[in-house]
Amino acid sequence: MSPLQFLDHLLNFVAPAVVVAALLALGLRVLQRARSMRVPLWKQLAVTTGAGVATLLGGLVLTGHDGRMATYAALVVLAGTVQWALLRGGR
Repeated sequence: MSPLQFLDHLLNFVAPAVVVAALLALGLRVLQRARSMRVPLWKQLAVTTGAGVATLLGGLVLTGHDGRMATYAALVVLAGTVQWALLRGGR
């Protein structure tokens, strides 16, 4: 595998986590403007993307395959939980 192909595979592996993080962060900016402005957008994106990539990596290790629906479901649940925690949803 060439370095360019490896980079392509890596970006395609990380893409779902980035997209989910961006949709959550930007969606919350629209729906709950006052609450989501407490935390900078870059921090919301970075923390949620990091947690999402860790979830995808964990799913890959546990199932042995990339792209399982259970892994994507866990990604969505974890990303929502991370956003909730960042915005202090329990308060």
